[in-house]
Amino acid sequence: LPAGGRVVVLGETGRNFAAGMSGGIAYILDPERAFPDRCNKGLVALETVETEEEAALLKSYIQEHVQMTGSEVGKKVLAEWPAPIHQFVKVMPIDYKRVLRQLAEEGEEENSGDEAQVAISY
Repeated sequence: LPAGGRVVVLGETGRNFAAGMSGGIAYILDPERAFPDRCNKGLVALETVETEEEAALLKSYIQEHVQMTGSEVGKKVLAEWPAPIHQFVKVMPIDYKRVLRQLAEEGEEENSGDEAQVAISY
């Protein structure tokens, strides 16, 4: 994967969130559906968590956060899981998504043989 981190926000964001965001993915807990009005949508698209794998990864981030901080909000989200998954907004930079899609397509072409290849990037 190209460089780009992940962030999970379990509280309110300020206004103009994602201004200048060019890579990575943010997952915003938004039970009140107020986040879109606080987000600068110039470079990003607002999406939902799309796959079971992505939901499992998001859950693992929250579990790690709870383990390290004792977060009450995190504990509540986990106790109600998987219901809260629909309360998350995925913030994805448009160009970053395009690059990920291109890399996936190139990988499919390269891995079309009988043997699977695994690439790990740090």
